[in-house]
Amino acid sequence: MALRDYSYSVWWNLILITTGSVLFSYGLKAIAVPHGFVPGGLFGFATLAYYFSGTLTPGLWFIVLSIPLVVIGFIYISKRFMAYTLYATIALTIAYELITHDTGIVNQFYAALTSGVICGIGAGIVLKSLGSNGGIDIIAIILYQKFNIGLGKSYMFFNLIVFGISFMFIEPDVVIASIILVFLTSISLEYVLSAFNQRKVVFIISDFSDYIADQVIKNLGVSSTFINGYGAYMRQPKNVLMTVINNVQLKRLEEIVFTEDENALFIVENTFNVIGSSFSKRKIY
Repeated sequence: MALRDYSYSVWWNLILITTGSVLFSYGLKAIAVPHGFVPGGLFGFATLAYYFSGTLTPGLWFIVLSIPLVVIGFIYISKRFMAYTLYATIALTIAYELITHDTGIVNQFYAALTSGVICGIGAGIVLKSLGSNGGIDIIAIILYQKFNIGLGKSYMFFNLIVFGISFMFIEPDVVIASIILVFLTSISLEYVLSAFNQRKVVFIISDFSDYIADQVIKNLGVSSTFINGYGAYMRQPKNVLMTVINNVQLKRLEEIVFTEDENALFIVENTFNVIGSSFSKRKIY
């Protein structure tokens, strides 16, 4: 099995979901909840229910509130996606109930920073699987598929409701710290999602593009594409070489190009993800 095919294996997805759920639960139970923070998403709503009612726990409230969303997900999204998401929901709840450790962080700001980073890493690891963290993720994906409403807009709208309620009943300092927590969770999540997928798209304009293309294939093991161009100054046709590489290969490619043609034009652009061919497979829910 090729390395990129692991993403569709059951064991790999279960490892990702379990690891991410434990980290996410630890960030909440060991840091956020002792400080009275309100996390974003459905777990934030579950935490509010716990603070107001004093019954159950945030983990149990989360699974209770998730039941109707899971049913909706099975109807409107694939059964495989929902099976993994249901496992993630149960794993998160069990991990939350079993964790009893308190980090002992006293400073509210430090607690928000630490909890946000840990929760973001955990959530990102889960989203690297073929499932999700459950909760509002299910509704956000349905709205995106049916009405092309961006995931970020759905999360923002729901979190506005959560924090709007929080400001009415919880100290403003705690709510602001909670917003910092959610903000850092989002940043950490995005970093995890892009850490192993980011590529460089390189455009090379040179009179020796044919030779450079051969050297790229021979020394880097990656292919490239010729794009027909036309020089504005000399008014002559010229091939533009385009290739996609990772960060490690960038310096080697630069050396290949300028060793052959010191007057070449070397243009590098960041890209979040590359799907198809020898790169990542398309993620199908």
